[in-house]
Amino acid sequence: MADFRIGLTGGVASGKSALGRAFEALGVTVADADVAAREAVAAGSEGLAAVVDAFGAEVLAADGSLDRAAMRSRIFDDPDAKRRLEAIVHPRVRAALAAQCDRAPGAYVVVAIPLLAEVGGRVAYPWLQRILVVDVPVETQHARLIARDGIDAALAERMLAAQATREDRLAIADDIVANTGSLEDLERHAQALDALYRNLATAAEPVRVGA
Repeated sequence: MADFRIGLTGGVASGKSALGRAFEALGVTVADADVAAREAVAAGSEGLAAVVDAFGAEVLAADGSLDRAAMRSRIFDDPDAKRRLEAIVHPRVRAALAAQCDRAPGAYVVVAIPLLAEVGGRVAYPWLQRILVVDVPVETQHARLIARDGIDAALAERMLAAQATREDRLAIADDIVANTGSLEDLERHAQALDALYRNLATAAEPVRVGA
């Protein structure tokens, strides 16, 4: 069981997924909030039933799964609907991540939470011992988004505007990786942090977490 938990976050196209893979290559468990969010509203789940109760059967696809495009359209310009959806999904995600941490082997576990700053940081996840932020300049994010997703500049700007600011993410960070170099540079950052976290985990008092 990994009692030492590292929250990993960063803006879109910052490289947090690549950093997560670098930790996995070192044998570290990475619990992924995006995966937990999909599982929280999987076909046949209690979470999906709660979504249907809140929004109606029109958010279902023909196969009984969540029609994600329809759901995004439903909440896009409706903050109240967005809050109702988050009230269903977020507690289930937190519970799933906490359970995965409890099952994880090794000295520590990384918990990848892309929207950690948006959901309240340590207020939402008080059982994180440290928060690691992958940081890049906004201009770099913008260029990477256009290249990665094949979108235009205006859409990239809207995607960035929908997230927490760079300053908001840095404000919750204990550790920062500046991802402006190569993949090899990112892997070296992961190796250095792995050594740090193993040392910190050895010195830390065991903790029990809840959702």
